[in-house]
Amino acid sequence: MIFANQALLAHGWASNVRLLVEGGQITGIEEGAAARPGDTRVDTLLPALANLHSHSFQRAMAGMTEYRMAGKDSFWTWRDLMYRFTAHLSPEQIEAIAAFVFLEMQEAGYASVGEFHYIHHQPDGTPYADLGELSARIAAAAGRTGIGLTHLPVLYTYGGAGKAPLQAGQARFGNDVDRFGDLVARAREAVGALPDDCRVGIAPHSLRATSPEDLARALDAHEGGPVHIHVAEQPKEVADISDWLGARPVEWLLQNAPVNEAWCLVHATHMTDGETADLANSGAVAGLCPITEANLGDGPFNGPQYLRAGGAFGVGSDSNVLISLTEELRTLEYSQRLRDVARNVMVVGEGSVGAQLYLGAAKGGAQALGRDAGRIETGALADLVAIDSEDTALCALGQHQILDGLVFAATDRVVTDVWSAGRHVVTEGRHVARDAVLSAYKGAMASVMSAL
Repeated sequence: MIFANQALLAHGWASNVRLLVEGGQITGIEEGAAARPGDTRVDTLLPALANLHSHSFQRAMAGMTEYRMAGKDSFWTWRDLMYRFTAHLSPEQIEAIAAFVFLEMQEAGYASVGEFHYIHHQPDGTPYADLGELSARIAAAAGRTGIGLTHLPVLYTYGGAGKAPLQAGQARFGNDVDRFGDLVARAREAVGALPDDCRVGIAPHSLRATSPEDLARALDAHEGGPVHIHVAEQPKEVADISDWLGARPVEWLLQNAPVNEAWCLVHATHMTDGETADLANSGAVAGLCPITEANLGDGPFNGPQYLRAGGAFGVGSDSNVLISLTEELRTLEYSQRLRDVARNVMVVGEGSVGAQLYLGAAKGGAQALGRDAGRIETGALADLVAIDSEDTALCALGQHQILDGLVFAATDRVVTDVWSAGRHVVTEGRHVARDAVLSAYKGAMASVMSAL
């Protein structure tokens, strides 16, 4: 059981709250309660966020792509470096890196992750003897850390718009629709060994990496659950899809695919006003990765209009160049301020920007991962985070200002405890498996670097 001095429940703040947790769910909530012997006592309890978009292996590249070469650096030059890096990763290294990334996410306050997983094969494109070898490695990493996993095997068939052939650096990603179906089935077996809150969705990589026919076949075969797709991240991508399909990526998807509440459109950065409103009205989640989008020079999301239209959103750490929940949310707001030369942008009407960002991302992230979470309420998954309101970044604030302080003034050091579907994985700010996971990560990185 968990006793909190204060907790942000679904209906608002409450004091002296005792939560009953069984089978990964919140089964009871007592307000104005007294702590009992054996309770885990925390200061301030919040619903934990889902990290809706991650490529865990890219964490190992952090700091390696910030040297300017001759000419103009862009997303596309970064992508070439990423392709070369992936050629050196073994299954064992991929698992060790993923486990450490998942641990860092939990220590930052995330309870779950959507792993958008597109490294499937050996470096030359030959499948492993077990087609789902690398999906099984991701599942094993989730098992070691206790994170709530929504595994998203990626359909990646072509090297660019118009069914361009795969490049050498993309060989590890490639599957046709039939083999992709076999891969998803194997991933379901691997994830099936994890706790019941873990699940498998699918992720057509992007319109440029598939085709209308293949996308339709993959969706027809999908057994239900989340559908994630990269879309409109870069102006070149928008132009390439427009030239090929006669419509912009978001426009084409909304007109030709069954986009609904199960979908998450990641990096919906370059949209017209009409696309922004239409995406909001579709019920899908806009998957925003502000740190990575800033790092790659993608551009800012059209936040104010999207919120006014009632759009759902969540955040993800994507390339994992920096894993920080608080920094992700504040970068989202600051990108809007820099573009609009204004303050307090990501809120409809009047109100707390921190609350809009945090609670909006909690709700949208849970929706994107297919988790009954994002709120503290009886029956919901016990995805919970405790923070220390006596930290110097928060100690002068009242309850109505805590989320503003968390988003704009605090760092992740304020996180004391995290529960992923009731699994108490972070205590006193430290993951329970940190030493073993960190040791394996350092060993993996030493071998990667020796091969570069």
